Amino acid sequence: MGATADWTVSFELSGEARRAALERADAVLRSWGLVMPPGEPLVLHFGLGEFERIGEIEYWIVNDTDNRYCGKFLFLFDGQRCPSHCHGAKDETFFIVRGNVAMTVDGEERLLRPGDVLKMPPGRVHTFAAVGGPALVLEVSLPSVQGDNFFDDRRIGAEGVI
Repeated sequence: MGATADWTVSFELSGEARRAALERADAVLRSWGLVMPPGEPLVLHFGLGEFERIGEIEYWIVNDTDNRYCGKFLFLFDGQRCPSHCHGAKDETFFIVRGNVAMTVDGEERLLRPGDVLKMPPGRVHTFAAVGGPALVLEVSLPSVQGDNFFDDRRIGAEGVI
């Protein structure tokens, strides 16, 4: 299932930049022997226009609001970061599939390696970045819904809320 929402249009790369990012990510994923779920991935720069530094590619498996579960892969290029944020209701668990991920939770950083699992309860401020090469993270969570994402950077969404 793809994940399309109104807010993603201004948060995503488009055109040649999108195509090039997906080609680069696909080359890495193929080298790892991995296939991503069908559907259109989200190639996010979070409205900041700094994809190489602040961004990620999301490959959605499912976002089932009726049955209250979500699964997606988060791909990051080396040095790329998901911006600092928290959720009001969403409970997440992250599983590191490939690469190393610097995960900062409530200001405390830890390095996660392949096979590591980190549970992220609602309200915990977190950010993560690929270090030493690209990384792939599996997120299993409650559904992703608009209005439950609170970013520290107020330029993202409507005063930091999407």
